[in-house]
Amino acid sequence: MITCLREVRLARGLTLQDVADRCDPPTTAQTIGRLETGTRTVSVAWLNRIAAALGVAAADLVRLPERIDLPVIAIIAPQGLAAPRRPAAVHAPSPAPGQVAILVSASVGEYRAGDEIWCDRLAPPDYGTALARDVVLPRFAGRLLFGRLLGREGGHLHVLPPALGARPLVVADPPWLAVAARLVRSLAPPPM
Repeated sequence: MITCLREVRLARGLTLQDVADRCDPPTTAQTIGRLETGTRTVSVAWLNRIAAALGVAAADLVRLPERIDLPVIAIIAPQGLAAPRRPAAVHAPSPAPGQVAILVSASVGEYRAGDEIWCDRLAPPDYGTALARDVVLPRFAGRLLFGRLLGREGGHLHVLPPALGARPLVVADPPWLAVAARLVRSLAPPPM
């Protein structure tokens, strides 16, 4: 298990002794140091004790090998661009179970060529949660429909495709629907 005990402790502005004193029951700064450097194995019990002492969730102290964190270097706020007050990171996109993707090869509506639209699948009882959002759903003969879900009447869904001047289409009782959840867009121009 790869931990980031030291990084979180330093981000909180605490010394080894501070964390040792805050543990329940208290421990020594030397023990916390050994846990941070990996010379002593971090058990789940120790992870929970240290997380409580630092005031974070135990999951915040573990780095998963497949999870990629990107350091935050700036925050855009109404007042302008500012450096973060303490170290922060964001998790690079990783798919959730059941997610599907749409690749955009030509600009249409608010989407640009090269975009990836990551969608969460929904079961029929949950279709109402996708109202006024972009969705993809199956039609007849293996075709798909993508557009904004405008309404739902019984099992009939009204979807407006993103093409300029398109009219709403009605799809009856689709077995599944996937709602746009994340837009992944490269800011570099697409390759020619």
